[in-house]
Amino acid sequence: MKSTKNYVVAAGIAAFSLILLDKASKKAPKTVRYPISSDKLSAPMRFAVIADLHSCRYGPCQKTLIAAVKKENPDAVLFAGDIVDDQIPPDDAYLLFRRLAKAFPCYYVSGNHEFRTGHIDAIKRKLRLFGVTVLEGDTVALSDGEIALSGVDDPACFSKGSDRFGWRRELERCRRAAMPGAYRILLSHRPERVQAYAKSGADLVVCGHAHGGQVRIPFLLNGLYAPKQGLFPKYAGGYYRLTEKTAMVVSRGLSRIRLPRIFNPPELVVIDLLPAGGKDIPQDPIRAGRD
Repeated sequence: MKSTKNYVVAAGIAAFSLILLDKASKKAPKTVRYPISSDKLSAPMRFAVIADLHSCRYGPCQKTLIAAVKKENPDAVLFAGDIVDDQIPPDDAYLLFRRLAKAFPCYYVSGNHEFRTGHIDAIKRKLRLFGVTVLEGDTVALSDGEIALSGVDDPACFSKGSDRFGWRRELERCRRAAMPGAYRILLSHRPERVQAYAKSGADLVVCGHAHGGQVRIPFLLNGLYAPKQGLFPKYAGGYYRLTEKTAMVVSRGLSRIRLPRIFNPPELVVIDLLPAGGKDIPQDPIRAGRD
């Protein structure tokens, strides 16, 4: 009798958990905006940043997340890695790529979890078939050449022992390829390699990976733990000034799997690049993660 009661309780908890997960899957992510001005720009340009989806679903056929992106009407969508997970089937991630690539120019760099699938080359081939531009140390010109967008693979994509060399080789290719006078954006999965970013020549680095530090305490703690940064990560999520020239935006990501997110909702990042004189980053150390 007692075992039957325990089974009923367990089944009830499981059913309730499934209901909560289903409701969460239909809820739109928080939209976080970063307006950044530069005298290198003569016209505004908007980017939507999608990071660390980990094959999660946002509504049937990803319509909740797609609607959130379309509402912002970006000039381009930047995928900052770990969109495909190594343990969850990739169907929902591929659906998002395919549908957004039909509506917007899309640019992608790999993350460590895509490498862990063991099929990183196949993933990249599929994305190219969808119309997504895969950046592997490459640079493309946007906004009539005013913006140079570069991207590098995740270090995990290189053979063990040579990741630093391979990753830095891609980074150097990006540094050399940027057009003189252009506003330079570097798309890279991991935020902790700040010393290399500071020397990259980029005006703005866009990353993910840290998942916002998983746990936040408003006005006190910007993140509890992040991979490769450990406890109390400095670059958990937000806007950071690395040097006088180089800034970095770190997305808190969209994943809702494995570890709980506390005071750390999944987020869609929107970056508005503006001509000089536009409204710049707000002074908000908790949301913007300033140093």
